[in-house]
Order: sequence, then C-alpha cells, then structure tokens
Amino acid sequence: MAAIKSKDTQPELIVRRRLHAAGFRYRLHRKDLPGRPDIVLPKHHLAIFVHGCFWHKHNCRYFQWPRTREAFWREKILANVERDLRDHRELRALGWRVVVIWECRVNSNWLSRL
Repeated sequence: MAAIKSKDTQPELIVRRRLHAAGFRYRLHRKDLPGRPDIVLPKHHLAIFVHGCFWHKHNCRYFQWPRTREAFWREKILANVERDLRDHRELRALGWRVVVIWECRVNSNWLSRL
C-alpha cells in the first residue's frame, strides 16, 4: 500500500489538464479546507475531489470488496466514506460547492459532458 499515491494520481492529472486547458486556474490540496480537496477553484468557490473507485466505495465495476482480511478492509473503506461525507458537509457549511469526480468517469472526453 505504500506505493498507492494520494496526490497527483493519473485521474487527478487528467482532470487538472482539462481544467487548465479550459481556462480555469486552481489551487491544489488546500490544507486550510476540510478534507484537503484535490483541486480548488477559489474564484468559483468550488472544491473538487477526484476519488478512486476502490478507496471511496463507488458503486461501479471497479469496486469489489476484497476477499482477504475482509473485516479490515470493510472498516477502512467505510471509514473513508464517512470521512468524505463529513468533509463535504463541512465544506458546504462554509459556503463551498463540492464536486466529486470518480476515477471510472475520467476519460478523454469527460469535460465536454460537464
């Protein structure tokens, strides 16, 4: 698990490239905001999270419960989901808009569908 990156993941880099090409300017991983959003557009008061389908329990073909150490993984992944919900609530309470972009949705033409 040490090789799993939490910043600058491939889906995150794709989203950042597309936003920059569309003319948006942003900040990365602002520590002063709940949940340290992956991308923050301060001008638009928008926090973007690029979530991995496995780590954040997305209901898609990429998520399956692990078959080994089931109790450990269930506890870990459900804690991630709880933390995400708490962070999103706190951001909204502070007046931020929150967008979650799932790893499975990031492809070559995802931005044109927004």
